[in-house]
Amino acid sequence: MRILLIEDDKEVAHFVKKGLKENSYAVDIATDGEEGFCLALHERYDIIILDIMLPSKDGYEIIKDLREKGITTPVIFLTAKDSTQDIVKGLDLGGDDYVVKPFSFAELLARIRALLRRGTEQKGSQLKVADLRVDLLKREVYRGNTKIELTPKEFALLEYMMRNAGLVLTRTMISEGVWDYNFDTFTNIVDVHINHLRKKIDKDFHPKLIHTIRGVGYVLKEGD
Repeated sequence: MRILLIEDDKEVAHFVKKGLKENSYAVDIATDGEEGFCLALHERYDIIILDIMLPSKDGYEIIKDLREKGITTPVIFLTAKDSTQDIVKGLDLGGDDYVVKPFSFAELLARIRALLRRGTEQKGSQLKVADLRVDLLKREVYRGNTKIELTPKEFALLEYMMRNAGLVLTRTMISEGVWDYNFDTFTNIVDVHINHLRKKIDKDFHPKLIHTIRGVGYVLKEGD
């Protein structure tokens, strides 16, 4: 899952990003309203966490313009503005939730999970390729009747590949979808995680599902 955090307070941004990465979310940060709006408009995110008081373009303007342009990505306001008027305005402009600073990270994380569950329930809670099945709500993985234990990052990688089953994914695409846009594409961490995932979901099963496209990347599909 990929999250955009639009927050000009660097300490808050660092704290939130660190906590989200520890929970296997890929996080992009924008510290300026115009930059955040541009990222939200042109990149794909599962959730946007949005401050209101931002330089160059405030949070109200950002969500208003995003909704007018048809961007329906769920938005959680994370702000010090705590009046009922502010909360009502944020929700009326198209916000999905509203968290007031100072805040509990555990609560923010729970609200993120709730929004993601809502989206998952609307789209369908299971992904399936051949006999490989991923339950997104329970965060469980099966090959046939065999349950497979994955680390949070392996689960995020598998989810990304299954959502894009049949498509050839470059290492850059995978790193941006599972890690974040500042990811160092010269490291071999994508290949390392793919190899770990392969050992768990392919080694003792048939057919093999993760295929290497030499010089390009990887594809998850049934058959050669």
